[in-house]
Amino acid sequence: MKILALIVLVLCAVPDARAADDKAPAGNLADGRSGVIRFESLTPSGYFQLARKETTRTSVVAGTLTLPPGAAGRGPAMIISHGSGGILESRELWWADQFARMGIAAFVVDSFGPRNVAQTATDQSQLSTAVNVADALVALKLLATHPRIDPARIGVLGFSKGGQVALYTELEPFRQAVVADDTRFALHVAFYPYCSDWYMSERLTKAPMLLLLGGQDDYTPAGPCRDYAAWFKSKGAETTVIVYPNAYHDFDSSRRPAFVRDLVTGKNCDGAIDLDRFTVAIRPTGEDITTRATTYLRNCLSRGATVGGDDEARRRTPEDVKGFVKRVLQSGG
Repeated sequence: MKILALIVLVLCAVPDARAADDKAPAGNLADGRSGVIRFESLTPSGYFQLARKETTRTSVVAGTLTLPPGAAGRGPAMIISHGSGGILESRELWWADQFARMGIAAFVVDSFGPRNVAQTATDQSQLSTAVNVADALVALKLLATHPRIDPARIGVLGFSKGGQVALYTELEPFRQAVVADDTRFALHVAFYPYCSDWYMSERLTKAPMLLLLGGQDDYTPAGPCRDYAAWFKSKGAETTVIVYPNAYHDFDSSRRPAFVRDLVTGKNCDGAIDLDRFTVAIRPTGEDITTRATTYLRNCLSRGATVGGDDEARRRTPEDVKGFVKRVLQSGG
């Protein structure tokens, strides 16, 4: 019971960025500011609405920008997208500190707090992940205006739900729905993302990708992610996959693995969502289910998964990620 209580507490953690100041949303960062930054973003109801540029609803959200000390001129940056539990000090904020130590700016985006969402792990219908995708792309546009940040060397890293953001921002229909010019992420790092449903397009940014997966993950299984990574590679994106064989979901956590009954998982889904034609099919058979996609999704969802840390994965992950980020961002790719 103590383990379950701890997990519930973590899932409901209130992000620091919720305490945004009262200043007007930033239209650009030409003044070189850091700390908590409010900005206006889109709130699409779903992926098709975002890709079709039909989103009219906006929200003022916030992020926390950390600049590396002592750096001069324009340097690299990472946008960090949180998981279904919101921003955690031991994960998203820890990585922001690690990047600052590497001489890389970090912008931790809070998609939940400003929209009055505590967590979506037990009910993903509260907020479509398309919202997190839009937030990350708007944040990309914003960081590109900062005098200390090189627009050509901005990457994105995310965890679970945020891992989906790291994958989907590689897809041009989403990027072009938010970013009018050629600004794009220089790299994408996805920790244990959901890959059972594939969002697909013939148009990719073709930036390098790194997927870090748990071999025992029964929440967002590694198998579909390996296959999804192979699809990205087939379309021209340099793709690296690292599987930690004994790890479950949230393998970089310090808590012991435990089964949580209320978590919603789509591990039994296998949809193929075409963002060029706006169709939905069952991936193994190709059967078109566009007109009944909502029913399909409702029927393939289930509850219950194991989450918790793995000693080997927790030891290896920082160096695996730092090596990839240094190669692409700090050496010019």
